[in-house]
Amino acid sequence: MLTVTQLRAFLAVARSGGVQTAAAQLHVSQPSVSAALGALARELGVQLVERDGRGVRLTEAGTAFVPYAAEVLGLLDQGRQAAVEADGVRRARIRVVAVNTAGEYLLPPLIQAYRRDHPGAEILLEIGNRATVYERLTSHRADLGVGGRPPGNELDGSPFLANELIVVGREPTAELDSATWLLREPGSGTRAATEQFLADLGLEPPERLTLGSNGAVKQALAIGLGVTLISSHAVGPELRDGRLVQIPVSGTPLVRPWYVLLPRGVPTRPAVSRFCDFLRSDEAPRIIESAL
Repeated sequence: MLTVTQLRAFLAVARSGGVQTAAAQLHVSQPSVSAALGALARELGVQLVERDGRGVRLTEAGTAFVPYAAEVLGLLDQGRQAAVEADGVRRARIRVVAVNTAGEYLLPPLIQAYRRDHPGAEILLEIGNRATVYERLTSHRADLGVGGRPPGNELDGSPFLANELIVVGREPTAELDSATWLLREPGSGTRAATEQFLADLGLEPPERLTLGSNGAVKQALAIGLGVTLISSHAVGPELRDGRLVQIPVSGTPLVRPWYVLLPRGVPTRPAVSRFCDFLRSDEAPRIIESAL
């Protein structure tokens, strides 16, 4: 029989790449982790991990099993949370995952406003790129997400706030084809939008610099290192005080709504539903406008 202990041990090893690290994360002994892996492999009838130098790596069977194990544990965790919330044992806990721009600029004031009306709510925010957001939601390691339009059929998405992408630099320029373009890291939705934007305009800049965060991009803009396509939510103060300027370009602003994202096909806990309703309310845009 498969057990929760076996699944947790397997996922810890899969994510850490070693039995020793997994044991430390789970606060158990290394023999306990090894025993759980062995029992799980016997139950499934396949080898899930194999030696790789001083560590271990997943076999093809193990790699195939990871998303299913993650989904099972994620659903169990959500079910446990629903039970204790319904019984009144614990206060509501909401796990939110958001893409970088939304997590850095939108969620903090929204969470603050929500907690004023729901002081007992515990909201945990994780920030990552699109791949992280979709993985956390499909594996049920997060209750809801905030990002762009969801791909495929595994997530439900509802737009709740306009997101305008604009071209920004330290000074106005019409020479966009010769300017250095600042890009976010691979996997960023803003980077994908920028690359498509340049292709649509037929621009082939001589140099593209990749920077790993909105903060790094804004610092580079401030010293005149180049221009970029960025969410207006990320540069509001800089545009108002003149540190940066919006560069008029045909086709901008690009409007890419922010979406509330939920896993498809699973019940949504009342606490999560209340927070989603708040994000979709008429109050949310006013909160963002006053904060940014």
